[in-house]
Amino acid sequence: MKQYIELSQEVQKGMEAGLPIVALESTIISHGMPYPQNVQTAREVEQILRDHGAVPATIAIIDGKIKIGLSDEELEMFGNAKDVAKASRRDIPYLIATKKIGATTVAATMIAAELAGIELFVTGGIGGVHRGAETTMDISADLEELATSKVGVVCAGAKSILDIGLTLEFLETKGVPVMGYGTDELPAFFTRQSGFDVNFRVNTPEEVANTLRTKWNLNMKGGAVIANPIPEVDALDHDFITDIIMKALAEANEQGIHGKDVTPFLLGKVKELTEGKSLVANIALVKNNALVGAKIAVALNNNK
Repeated sequence: MKQYIELSQEVQKGMEAGLPIVALESTIISHGMPYPQNVQTAREVEQILRDHGAVPATIAIIDGKIKIGLSDEELEMFGNAKDVAKASRRDIPYLIATKKIGATTVAATMIAAELAGIELFVTGGIGGVHRGAETTMDISADLEELATSKVGVVCAGAKSILDIGLTLEFLETKGVPVMGYGTDELPAFFTRQSGFDVNFRVNTPEEVANTLRTKWNLNMKGGAVIANPIPEVDALDHDFITDIIMKALAEANEQGIHGKDVTPFLLGKVKELTEGKSLVANIALVKNNALVGAKIAVALNNNK
């Protein structure tokens, strides 16, 4: 495995010192936000983790390796480059074999994290079942990975552009626990409301850590969703964002956009229609997830 994985010096030292390590995806940098906010946010999220006792490990595919932890120059490269592939499970072998650059999605980051022995991953929102999936079969690989890889995922729920009800049904079928961090209702990325309940409410990092450790000690495969609502002060109004999303979805259908191009198109269109408010909310929720994720990683590291 050493021929395929390369640890940054910071991550290597952190592991040797027995510190909690938190995985971060790189797709949010290359495909999720515009420059320079993408790179600035990535740096700030990494620093939040450091400030609260965890070691950040932003993951990407570079020069035939899965890089666990990126340098500042590499973060800048992913924020600026135009030819970065969006890497999910199916893409990893090809991108490594051909030495192409790949930004890891939630699914790919979970795979890489588990390979590196990292148990917790912080992201913005997970992918899921897209609206109209009963005819398109457009279902994110993130969901299958949550049922496979032993990694806890701290997120602001499922992206509000998705069919959240069907996403939860899929996760239930796969036995993936959906925990609400300080909430009974699943947050929907930009908003704290979705109209759907979580499976369990957890109120402390220790409660999350105990649940994850118990699951894995029982040799039950797969991870868990730790749904952390966007702070109330940063949240967008539920009805407002729902109306915007419906307009964005209609435009995507008119333009024939589908597959992995749907999410970046919709997020870009939502940003345009909200006059940038969605980007501000996106940045706020990712930082909030990093804060909560650091605390959970510390608790998980103390519960081995």
